Amino acid sequence: MLGGFVPPRSNPTARQERLGAELRRMRERAGLTAREAGSLLGTGPIQISHIEAGRIGVSEERLRRMALHYRCSDVELVDALVVMAAERGRRWYDEYRGVLPQPTLDLAALEWHASGLQNVQIVHIPGLLQTEGYMRALFTYLSVDFTPDDLDAFIEFRMRRQGVLDREDPPRFTAIIHEAALRMKAGDRAVARRQLDFVLDNADRPSVSVRVIPFSAEGFAGMGFSMLYAAGPIPQLDTVQVDQVHGIAYVDAEAQLVYYRECLRIVERSALDADESRDFIRRIAREL
Repeated sequence: MLGGFVPPRSNPTARQERLGAELRRMRERAGLTAREAGSLLGTGPIQISHIEAGRIGVSEERLRRMALHYRCSDVELVDALVVMAAERGRRWYDEYRGVLPQPTLDLAALEWHASGLQNVQIVHIPGLLQTEGYMRALFTYLSVDFTPDDLDAFIEFRMRRQGVLDREDPPRFTAIIHEAALRMKAGDRAVARRQLDFVLDNADRPSVSVRVIPFSAEGFAGMGFSMLYAAGPIPQLDTVQVDQVHGIAYVDAEAQLVYYRECLRIVERSALDADESRDFIRRIAREL
C-alpha cells in the first residue's frame, strides 16, 4: 500500500525487489524523479523509494495509476506486474523462512514462477536433478561449517525444490551439463551411478531436456560459472541466477539479460542433442 501506516518490510524477497525495480525503471524512462512521482500519486518520495526497493507493496489500482502517470504503454508488462503485486498467501518455500538464507528461498520462488528454465552446469549436476546421496556428499564437502541440522534442512529443501517438475504444468526445463560434472564423483561409486541413473530417469520426462557438452566438443572455450536462466511471463521479466563464491546473485537488467541469452546460444551450439546425450550418459554409467 502507498499509505504510511504499513511498516516497510525489513527483508523483501527477490521477487518483491524485482517488482519495485521494474516500477523504478518505468519511472526513470518517464524522466520523473521520485518526488515528482510522489506528487502525481498523492504521496511522498520516501514512499516511492520504499515501493521501488520492494519494502512496501502496491495495489493493482495504484500500480495501474503509476503506469499511466509514467506513460507506459506496454500492456503486457503492466499486466504481468499486476499479477506479481497481487500475489498473496504462502508457498511451500515460505516454511523455511528464518531457517535458510533468503537468497536460497528466492531461488525456489524463481523456479516456481518461471515459465521455462535453462540451467548450465560445468562441474555439478543441476540441483533439480540431484539425488539425496549426491546432495549430502556435495554439501558435506562444500560446507564444512554446517551443523547436522543445517545439512538436513538444506537437503530437504533442495529435494522439495524438485517438486516443480512434478506439477501438472511444469516449466520446460533444459539442463545443459558438461561431461566434467557427469564424471566427477561426489561420494562413492554407488552414489555416482545412482546420480547418473536419476538424470536419465528425469530426461524421459516430456518437460525435461538433458543435453551434454562432451570434452571433445569443438569450439567450446568453456565457462567459469554456472547459470540458471528463468523465463518470466514476458521477456522483460526474465531473470538469471548465477552462483558466486559469496553466494547467489540474481541478474535482471536488460543489457545483462541480452548477454546471458547470447551465452546460452553459444553453449547450446556445443551440446549434443537430447538422444545423443542420453546415450553419452549411459556410456559413462557403464564405465563406473
